[in-house]
Amino acid sequence: MKILLINGPNLNLLGVREKSIYGNTSFESYFQTLRKDYQLIEMEYFQSNVEGELINKIHERGFDFDGIILNAGAYTHTSIAIRDAISGIKTPVVEVHISNILTRENFRHESLIGPVCIGSIMGFGLDSYRLGIEAIKQLAEI
Repeated sequence: MKILLINGPNLNLLGVREKSIYGNTSFESYFQTLRKDYQLIEMEYFQSNVEGELINKIHERGFDFDGIILNAGAYTHTSIAIRDAISGIKTPVVEVHISNILTRENFRHESLIGPVCIGSIMGFGLDSYRLGIEAIKQLAEI
């Protein structure tokens, strides 16, 4: 099984920025924990602050991976292009967010990508990614 984790803008600053919302752990550190916990899954991680690079990665891996875990960051609420990229691939995508976007500012309440994902997980901190992996594993077993 192959799963790609993609993080969008500003998520390279996890562990440094707004710790009250995003926590103290860097994503690189958390990713190593995931790799240790899921040794039978081939995992790849990609982060970019650039919308087009996220789209390119979705296109590149969206036909040969078993699942994509996507935290599009602020692009969740603005990017029709990322939504279209998800619609154009065969790999199932799980939308994840560290915080519960529904309890934050009003402009964060709508996800443009959620309707084209197989599901959305939010509000469980970094554990949202693990829950996304579990969702893809369960989907693969069906």
